[in-house]
Amino acid sequence: MEKSVDTITRIRKAMGDKLAILGHHYQSDDVIEHTDIRGDSLELSRKINGLDAEHIVFCGVYFMAESAAILQRPNQKIHIPDVNATCPMADMAEAGRVEKTLDILQSNGRKVIPLTYVNSSAAVKGVVGRYDGSVCTSANAPVMLEWALSQGDAVLFLPDKHLARNTANTLNVPEDKRIVLSDDVIEGDPQLFVDPSKTDDKQLIIWPGYCPIHEEFTMDAITEIRANEPDAKIVVHPECNPDVVKASDGHGSTTYLIKYAAEAPAGSVIYIGTEENLVSRLAKQYEGEKTIKPLTFSQCEDMGKITVDNLAALLENIENATPVDVSEDIKAPAKLSLERMLEVCS
Repeated sequence: MEKSVDTITRIRKAMGDKLAILGHHYQSDDVIEHTDIRGDSLELSRKINGLDAEHIVFCGVYFMAESAAILQRPNQKIHIPDVNATCPMADMAEAGRVEKTLDILQSNGRKVIPLTYVNSSAAVKGVVGRYDGSVCTSANAPVMLEWALSQGDAVLFLPDKHLARNTANTLNVPEDKRIVLSDDVIEGDPQLFVDPSKTDDKQLIIWPGYCPIHEEFTMDAITEIRANEPDAKIVVHPECNPDVVKASDGHGSTTYLIKYAAEAPAGSVIYIGTEENLVSRLAKQYEGEKTIKPLTFSQCEDMGKITVDNLAALLENIENATPVDVSEDIKAPAKLSLERMLEVCS
């Protein structure tokens, strides 16, 4: 790895402002050390347009690099060190199935507005854009769901069922006005599993996807902490199960979790329910001042596919590397779905 570190350092110095390396909060410290900007997925993508760099390397998972490619300027090129670094939750919503599901849901004349979490493919964002829908983040999900509910007869929220339910709880959407589609819609033919007669009185129709990392955080872990450390605080990401969210002391986006740790009084003990790389980094940052621990040890294998070695290998060949590309027939409606969110939240 030492050779790779030297390579990255040398190339970054040589390329100067021509290169920008962006890193998601869930990346390892070894990778984060070489990034110019760090943040969550949309935060990083929104930086693209303001960067002078010709080559932008996205250290994260593939849908994030796609989002950056949707928002890039014509003279920019987006790269990712490993194109196989995907997102299991994003992969649970395939564009063709999403489109077919929307057609079925609207076959009885209702207008169903799709709202996709930013953790989705460019192709899905394209479908959402064509069907008058928008994108949301974990931070602005309540604002965007409220907007989507005002645009039609119902909302199809995808791909994360937990973020959908937690957001619905925040907005007090009645339980009897929600329905979670069958898990089979992910793998099978939606025609077999989507029944408009069961959704025609619902305000919120929820795709059955989930994040395997945040699925690891359970009530058992919270119960044990409450019994053994009653003064400890527990905060979690809204991709967690609603029972876990309700039992926590706070919940919110990655930015919220970072801010909570920063603002907690000295001497606090805080358990954080999100990807372990971020929790570990916060623990090191505040060591000796406050104690920060993972609610459960849970790391994203796909985030881990980005390494110092493959970052160095990409940089060595960056002038000839094939950039992440989103075809124009997808890019235009996908950008529209993102722009709707930016307009609503401006």
